[in-house]
Amino acid sequence: MALSSSSSSITPVVQSGRIRILKEGSFKQKCGGGGPIVYWMFRDQRLKDNWALIHAVDEANKANVPVVVAFNLFDQFLGAKARQLGFMLRGLRQLQSNLAQTLDIPFFLFQGEAVETIPNFVKECEASVLVMDFSPLREVRKWKEEICKRVGDSVAVHEVDAHNVVPLWEASSKLEYSARTLRAKINKLLPMYLNDFPNLQAPDKKWDGGYRTIDWDNIIADVIRKGAEVPELDWCVPGEVSAMEVLMGSKDGFLTKRLKGYSTDRNNPLKPKALSGLSPYLHFGQISAQRCALEARKVRNLHPQSVDAFLEELVVRRELADNFCYYQPHYDSLLGAWEWARKTLIDHGADKREHIYTKEQLEKANTADPLWNASQLEMVHYGKLHGFLRMYWGKKILEWTSGPQEALALAIYLNDKVTFTTLEHLHYMEDY
Repeated sequence: MALSSSSSSITPVVQSGRIRILKEGSFKQKCGGGGPIVYWMFRDQRLKDNWALIHAVDEANKANVPVVVAFNLFDQFLGAKARQLGFMLRGLRQLQSNLAQTLDIPFFLFQGEAVETIPNFVKECEASVLVMDFSPLREVRKWKEEICKRVGDSVAVHEVDAHNVVPLWEASSKLEYSARTLRAKINKLLPMYLNDFPNLQAPDKKWDGGYRTIDWDNIIADVIRKGAEVPELDWCVPGEVSAMEVLMGSKDGFLTKRLKGYSTDRNNPLKPKALSGLSPYLHFGQISAQRCALEARKVRNLHPQSVDAFLEELVVRRELADNFCYYQPHYDSLLGAWEWARKTLIDHGADKREHIYTKEQLEKANTADPLWNASQLEMVHYGKLHGFLRMYWGKKILEWTSGPQEALALAIYLNDKVTFTTLEHLHYMEDY
């Protein structure tokens, strides 16, 4: 898949460094002619503060064509259950309504394999440009490569990093060793990329190709039934409105009511309210990390240490995880660890263990360690684990299994089954 930076004689609404051309299209679109710009939404499931959607609308206005948003629901992907899919689908249901009412943009939901549904839709509506948001995960990148082959020579494919504050490929061109090595690179580029979003208006030309009714009730009921082993949770309400309420709500918003204690209490599991509570929304792209950073900077004069600590986690640490998954092809296996770490793990793989637990025992939190059991049960019952305990949780799995390969596989399995970070980059780095 050939990659290049986007270029135009007209100053783009979205910075060119945030866009990559995965495939050049041969179709020369005349103003007002041709099919729509199709945005295949995957990782950034929101209307507001979405660089990929902004780029799609900008491209459409330049060519005087409409915009449509397509989303593909996979039958199975990385073990997602009712908990994760229910949250996602309820957010998408709100998104469909918001797109129609605010921007008059249609939302199409497909089910099956994206390498089939997305190219078929692109051909059906004779689109000239397919816009994708960015994900570092191996499976998603393979889908994109195949989709580029299937959409036809005439269709251009653009990828927009709408998830990271600093686009991954701009921040670094290699696997970074640690947060320290990436931090300086990101900080250097923040003045360029940490700026406010343009005001997104409805596309100049409206879609007249008809709408497809989405039976949300039936689709959600189906995934809830199939994934009932891990039920939905009610402590976290899905959607963009709820995400902004968690960030800036007048009653219990992180930046408005809870920010002060972040610098001192974020590593104290006994004070969970010190944390932002934004992880599920960031994970499913229901809120932009860039929006969170922009709003945090506005109140830095009130609590500078807390804001600085929050931005370190939100931007540097979070984007380090994207860097790891993108530049390390073995991110989910022992081969992905640094050589010194891998050697240490292998050298001690045969060390005598005081306890060896089965997958079933670990899954049910049936160990001799009350703290580990509590950590596992927090994941089971709340879909999350306090960040300060995650390393402890992972190290004990290594201690209680036959070797590092089994430990890593079990950590990924236990996390993916019950937490909101299924389908995500962050836990692969954390599990090391």
